[in-house]
Amino acid sequence: MTTDTLDIKITQTQNSRLQQTDFANLPFGKIFTDHMLVADYADGEWKNFEIVPYGDIALSPAISSLHYGQAFFEGLKAYKHADGKVSVFRPEKNGARFNKSAERLCMPELPVDLFVNSIAALVDVERDWAPTQAGHSLYIRPFMFATDPYLGVTPSKTYKFMVLTCPVGPYFTKPLRVKFETHYTRAAEGGFGYAKAAGNYGGSMLPFKKAADEGFDQIIWTDAKEHLYAEEMGAANVMFVLDGKLVTPSTRDTILDGITRDTVLTLARDWGMPVEERRVSIAEIVEGAKSGKLTDAFGAGTAATIAPVGAIHHEGTDYTLSEPTTREFSQKVLKTLDAIRYGAAEDTHGWNHLVG
Repeated sequence: MTTDTLDIKITQTQNSRLQQTDFANLPFGKIFTDHMLVADYADGEWKNFEIVPYGDIALSPAISSLHYGQAFFEGLKAYKHADGKVSVFRPEKNGARFNKSAERLCMPELPVDLFVNSIAALVDVERDWAPTQAGHSLYIRPFMFATDPYLGVTPSKTYKFMVLTCPVGPYFTKPLRVKFETHYTRAAEGGFGYAKAAGNYGGSMLPFKKAADEGFDQIIWTDAKEHLYAEEMGAANVMFVLDGKLVTPSTRDTILDGITRDTVLTLARDWGMPVEERRVSIAEIVEGAKSGKLTDAFGAGTAATIAPVGAIHHEGTDYTLSEPTTREFSQKVLKTLDAIRYGAAEDTHGWNHLVG
């Protein structure tokens, strides 16, 4: 199937919840729009693309995704422009990463054009749900899971692709106190840390809970072998401005190739800022915080966009950074990103995919 043959059946809801939704109070991921997209994979092909009213689905309790973890997701956002247009930010990159996850989990790929156009179709139906407030957006959650009702450790032959959308506000509302996690491990070389597999997030919940109980907002994962190098910050990529350079861990088996990460790196290079993608040691971050060479630190991700770090904890000591609003680089990135995504600045890289 190609875009030319993609025929999406649309069944409109008879009971819209739009007018009952408080757009001044949008907790992340809890308010869903009126519709969702569903599609099936069977007999070696994708079929049955539909947009239907949001609601429960019937599944066998024996489906292999529930038992063996053949499930993964993506995350991207749509933005309402001042002129009423709605655009999805860099969906082609998410489509490419979607297929990297599918390959690693032995699941079928979805052609990127089908991924992009099916999402655009759903967003077009739900365009009135895209918030107009600054810092708000329509969060988009595509996901795939195995549906064979078979209790055998083997790849499923059937799958379901679905897309949900949620109007959301800012993910974080304050600078984050984070700590380097040197006991628990998010991912190991040869594993699937670079995939957005459901299991990656399930395994992170206990370390997150323990860190929260200790007063931290997030953790910075470190390498599985020595716990000496920074990898990711919670569910986002971590970035530092160190001695005038933008420094971030290079992508590998253990690190997600983030779309926001790539966007920030592209903007930095556009502005002539030195960029280093490499292994980043805890020791140099601590030393930079002590010496003042570490002038900025933040998480970069779809949900959080730019999440400023206020303090970094390691071995019993908090290293407090400057007030986020005074930081030149991350503030410039956030303002530039917002201007592009909301249609207030020229989109020189072609990142906005207009729908409708």
